[in-house]
Amino acid sequence: MLKFLSKVKIEFNALDPRTAACMEFLAQCNARTAKESNPSCQLLVKRRTDNHPPQISVTFVNGVEEVFDATATPAQTIRKMILDKGTQLETEQMFKEAGEKWPVIIPEDELRMSFPGTKDIIYKEMYKANAECVGKMHTRSAI
Repeated sequence: MLKFLSKVKIEFNALDPRTAACMEFLAQCNARTAKESNPSCQLLVKRRTDNHPPQISVTFVNGVEEVFDATATPAQTIRKMILDKGTQLETEQMFKEAGEKWPVIIPEDELRMSFPGTKDIIYKEMYKANAECVGKMHTRSAI
């Protein structure tokens, strides 16, 4: 997860009962595998003394910053959003390195085109698997 981030800032009041997501996310960030994925990622923890709601701010490697309300968003949801955005960043980088334009725009008519052979292979495999299952069922019922 941290490999997509350059900075993580977690803010919470330790006495606030709404800090569960912050604490869980902090534990995920402090995990050995997370730290090894990006040792240069800054992890900042700000312990507040006011009533400010717990929040998690992340800065992606491309400089985009996102702030999550940790009172309403579970840590796993935040983690999934980061991983989804990170996958998008990786895909974008791959296309740019290959000299392709980003975003890739696929014309509507190409989206609806069928690709010969693809359906035939899938249907043949499904038919073969179905025939094997039916054959096993007949063998068992004969016993």
